[in-house]
Amino acid sequence: MAALRSLLFNIAFYGWTAAILILGLPILMFPYWITYGFGRMWVRISLWLLKIFVGLDHRVIGLEHRDGERQAIYAIKHQSAWDTLAFALYLNRPAYVLKRELLYLPLFGFYLLRAGMIPVDRQGRASALKRMLEAAKQRRQQGRDLLIFPEGTRVRVGEHRPYHPGVAALYGHLDLPVVPVALNSGLFWGRRAFNKKPGRITVEFLPAIEPGLARKAFMAELEQRLESACRKLAQEAPR
Repeated sequence: MAALRSLLFNIAFYGWTAAILILGLPILMFPYWITYGFGRMWVRISLWLLKIFVGLDHRVIGLEHRDGERQAIYAIKHQSAWDTLAFALYLNRPAYVLKRELLYLPLFGFYLLRAGMIPVDRQGRASALKRMLEAAKQRRQQGRDLLIFPEGTRVRVGEHRPYHPGVAALYGHLDLPVVPVALNSGLFWGRRAFNKKPGRITVEFLPAIEPGLARKAFMAELEQRLESACRKLAQEAPR
C-alpha cells in the first residue's frame, strides 16, 4: 500500500510540476518576488498532494524564534527532499544556498535563478565561497532571509556529517542572527527513498545565535543545538 500511495503521489507531483513550469513561463518576465509567489503556490499544492496521497502532513513549533520583522540566516538540518519545499511558506522569500547542478534542470533551473537563489559550486572552494557571499549580500539588501543546509547534502536520520564553512562565512560577514532549525522529515521521506510514510513531520525553530561569536565557537554552538534537537525529535516521533 505504501508503494502504491507513493507512486500515485509521484505521478501527481511530477505532473503538477511539469504543468506549472510550462504555464508559468510568462511569469519569468516579471520581478523576482512575483516568480517567488508563483513558486509558493507550487509548494502549497505539492504539500497538499503529499497529504492527500500519502497521508503525510507537518507541524511547526518554536515559531516565536522566527522574527518576521528581522532578517536572519536559517541553518536547517537536511534529511529529505521535503526540506527544500516547506520553508518557502514560513520565511520571508528566503534565498536558498543550493548546489549549482540544480540550475541545469530543464526549466526548473530558470525559475531558481529568477527567484534569486544562490547557487554554489561545491568544488570551487575559495572562489565559490566568495561568489556565494557576494550574492548573499545582494539578497540581504533586498530584505530577504537566507537559508542554508550546513551539511551541504541530505543526511539520514541519526547520521552526522561535518558542517561546511559556508554557514560560518555567512554568519561572519552579514552581521545577521542564525536561527537553527531542527526536523525529523527523514523518518517519513527518506534520503533517495521512493516510499513515503504517512505521519506528521515536526519542524522546530530554535533560539537564534546572535552575531558576534568567534567562528569556532559559533560552529560548535550551531552543531550542538541542531544535532541534539534533531535526535530528540526523532526519538519523540510516533512510529
